[in-house]
Amino acid sequence: MSPELRQQVRERAGGRCEYCRLPDWVELAGPFHVEHVVARQHRGTDVLSNLAWACSRCNRHKGTNLSGVDPDSDEVVTLFNPRRERWEEHFEIVGAIIRGRSPAGRVTAWLLQMNAERRVELRSELIGQGLWQA
Repeated sequence: MSPELRQQVRERAGGRCEYCRLPDWVELAGPFHVEHVVARQHRGTDVLSNLAWACSRCNRHKGTNLSGVDPDSDEVVTLFNPRRERWEEHFEIVGAIIRGRSPAGRVTAWLLQMNAERRVELRSELIGQGLWQA
């Protein structure tokens, strides 16, 4: 992947993970990745419309998954797709917790472990400093 394409993906995302909204300049976040919304093994391509900026934790937990089981309904639903959907329609921030507003939001928050203890602590610190935004 070219450095130019990587920079386009980052700029479009505003330098934040398109899943958990963590800013990419946060040292504890580790390296950010250009993530394939639809993985290559599912015939996803390297076109800009299939790429997302993701922190290493969200990217690692998402893997090649396209769907998961909604923890509320036990039904299989597709994951949040940052290329086709708006974050605000699927998630809300309550304190430092990212809560799913829709089946896709719930399953994505659960599968990507957005509310793991250390992630919530970091988000809380950033919110307290005015450095995190939905």
